[in-house]
Amino acid sequence: MAFRPRRTALYMPGSNARALEKARSIDVDVLLLDLEDSVAPDMKDVARDQVADAVMAGGFGYREVVVRMNGIETQWGEADLEAIIKSKPDAVLVPKVDTAEDVYAIGRKLNDAGADQALKIWAMMETPGAMLRAAEIAGATMEYHGRRLSCFVMGTNDLAKETRARMVPGRAPMMPWLMQCLAAARAYDLDILDGVYNNFNDLEGFVAECEQGADMGMDGKTVIHPKQVADCNRIFSPDEAEIEWSREIINAFDAPENLSKNVMTINGKMVERLHADMARRVVQIAEAITKRDEQ
Repeated sequence: MAFRPRRTALYMPGSNARALEKARSIDVDVLLLDLEDSVAPDMKDVARDQVADAVMAGGFGYREVVVRMNGIETQWGEADLEAIIKSKPDAVLVPKVDTAEDVYAIGRKLNDAGADQALKIWAMMETPGAMLRAAEIAGATMEYHGRRLSCFVMGTNDLAKETRARMVPGRAPMMPWLMQCLAAARAYDLDILDGVYNNFNDLEGFVAECEQGADMGMDGKTVIHPKQVADCNRIFSPDEAEIEWSREIINAFDAPENLSKNVMTINGKMVERLHADMARRVVQIAEAITKRDEQ
């Protein structure tokens, strides 16, 4: 299985032409070109046209390009989706997904329009309903002949607004919802990206939250400012020691004399074959990052 790194996903306002141009040179794995929250109502049409033109122009290199549309029920949603289908980014990010039907509805529209199966659906998980139905939403991968849904994106700001939970250091009020969405994502083999850290000048707090997300098992984190990128890339990448240890585990279990063993002692540590499976993923991620950096 090939891995596509999604360590850092940067929101870029679609109404800012200069930001869209700069996006081609920022060292992120994912660009989230936004038509929703960061765009004022009187700029929605301009943002849509600018984003569609930018996506069609290309030049984003290794970066995965995802466009966040306005809700399909809004006055801009249908036009957004039409422009996204025409411009062919890697994925459409659907805001305020509340039920599995919200995913199916977008999937049907993509299929009816003849959109290539390569155009994936990413779901913003940012409502109380989404927290209650996370597993059902993740299971929306099972309908249609293609697998559209491929990633959850945590919308912690909207979730805090809707639940009245306080955004405090350590995110204790958020942790049950974050882990519930993570479990649902993993049950259906989806990636999941952590929410944003609002104070982009507080790099110490940002680093702590990145480390927390990595410890939880998140694939990466959404960010709102280029100054957050380097730390986010670093924290969500395997370090050299982890890569070296992973290779050692793989080599031990792959040795002909050990093929029938499920448990071994390596450098004084008890290691099970399941650890070899985990180690293979670490190495695959590291190799994918190296390949990306060589492009």
